[in-house]
Amino acid sequence: MYQAILDHIRKYVVLTQEEEELLCQNLEYKKHPKKEFLLEAGKICKGNYFIVKGCVRQYFINRKLNEQIIHFAIENWWIADQDSLMTGQPSACTIQAIEETEVLLLPEKNKADLFRQVPVLETYFALIMRKAFVAAQRRLGYIFNMTDEERFRHFSSLFPEFMQRVPQYMLASYLGFTPQFMSRLRAKKN
Repeated sequence: MYQAILDHIRKYVVLTQEEEELLCQNLEYKKHPKKEFLLEAGKICKGNYFIVKGCVRQYFINRKLNEQIIHFAIENWWIADQDSLMTGQPSACTIQAIEETEVLLLPEKNKADLFRQVPVLETYFALIMRKAFVAAQRRLGYIFNMTDEERFRHFSSLFPEFMQRVPQYMLASYLGFTPQFMSRLRAKKN
């Protein structure tokens, strides 16, 4: 169960056997059936979730009372509400399993102590956060600089696995257009 996270971390930093064991002792394994919430809006985020198996989405409800998906995560990706973690305030968003999902939760209450004991983990998380920030910047650039069709084509070429695993209406929300427009694009593709 810990092999996936240890392999992922090894791509960025080196941990000793003792440090790996200490990390694993601080992780909580959780299994979530399809549609179950990892985090509900209005509750404080408990920590960072590493996806071992499955797929989740992070969304908020906009002023028109529609779900606006801001993030997906699949195997070997992290997800959390960083705002809630940083401020200790209730989350404005929800994280929900799209498929049956297994996660390893690194509770926020354990993180500072773990970083003191294993300083290289702080370097790892800094690198992961930097990559997430760059991805968010790129996504904003795509939203502002590409047409809806260009954005769809670009996303489907970069992440073909999402096209198979994520319902069409969720992809449309994430890409910033209606499910009807998504249907027309997919029909055009065939």
